Amino acid sequence: MSNERLNDGGILDISVPFAAQIPPWPGDTPFSCGWTARREDGSSINLASLHLSAHSGTHADAPLHVESAWGASETLPVAVFVGDTYVIDVRDCKTIDIEALERLLEGVHDCTRLLARTGCSVAGGVFPEAWPVLDEPAAHWLVAHGVQLFGVDAPSVDARTSTTLPVHHALFAGGAYVLENLALDAVAPGTYELLAQPLAMHGADAAPVRAILRGRR
Repeated sequence: MSNERLNDGGILDISVPFAAQIPPWPGDTPFSCGWTARREDGSSINLASLHLSAHSGTHADAPLHVESAWGASETLPVAVFVGDTYVIDVRDCKTIDIEALERLLEGVHDCTRLLARTGCSVAGGVFPEAWPVLDEPAAHWLVAHGVQLFGVDAPSVDARTSTTLPVHHALFAGGAYVLENLALDAVAPGTYELLAQPLAMHGADAAPVRAILRGRR
């Protein structure tokens, strides 16, 4: 399922939708939409009931996702998810190390939000076996250089097989935040305005996001 939409206002929707066709993380709760009331059954309204993981579709991880003592979804700061962002293409990388970041960000200044196009999005309806990931030194390098938000079109900023989640830990410990399950297939490298507000959910380890980019600069 592609979600690449560019309208006349120069707005690119980079969200993976909540849909039954979108595969969840293996073992996680798949999205479903049921009905509490239907007009066909005599009700005056249709009333939907949603069943989903907090990690369905495009979402922002909260620090609670990896450490029980860290902040839940209501602590996600609004300002971090809005503003200039730089998109890099890492499809040729197996591991995104510091050398790769220095090459991809050459000439880029004051980068506080960074999105990585891995080519491994679930938007096409298939859960990938693997995807390019930051190594731990590169994650520390990003926060040391002022990155406050790191996002990927892959299902996670860590490897599928990781149980220690070093990238999550490095980013959160450095004061940065995480966007996952973006749809970046139609996005060329460059600077954009990002608007990707997490929903005001309380007590969860992640929050759904409707993410858009506006105007390549």
